[in-house]
Amino acid sequence: MEKKLKVVAFAASSSKHSINKRLLTYAASLLESGDVEILDINDFELPLFSVDREAELGQPELARQFLRKLQGADAIIISLAEHNLTYSVAYKNLFDWCSRIEPKVYKDKPMVLLATSPGARGGQTVLATALAAIPFFGGDIKASLSIPSFNSNFDSDAEALTDEELKVKLKTAVNTLLA
Repeated sequence: MEKKLKVVAFAASSSKHSINKRLLTYAASLLESGDVEILDINDFELPLFSVDREAELGQPELARQFLRKLQGADAIIISLAEHNLTYSVAYKNLFDWCSRIEPKVYKDKPMVLLATSPGARGGQTVLATALAAIPFFGGDIKASLSIPSFNSNFDSDAEALTDEELKVKLKTAVNTLLA
């Protein structure tokens, strides 16, 4: 019997109404085979990282738990929220704590990176930042995709993309994890 791919997916946003989480959930549904666990980074909220806090607190258990989730996966999908052209503070803070425990946070796992925003650029700036940085932290990026103008390209009732070309691109991107 063939082993099922175990995928961990999360939106790099702390918003309860995150469009990136909606995109991520939809993207996960397009994976043709495998089990997907969708994490909420709010479940791993930590004090703001600093070397002083690290000296005081050591390595927080929530950061260790998040790392264990990533390390237990065969593949990872992240949908990046763009805050002022970069990562959200919630994601960056969690990542900073994790990288102090394990510098190769993503442990050479195959990854798909997504981004969306209400604007026409669809989070392209944060996606470019992640594409440049994540390989240094052990991410093996297999595909990436920016979804522009989320509110125009996503049907809130169906919780699905409306643009057929974007649907095909997204399905192709997430299924690169199966190769």
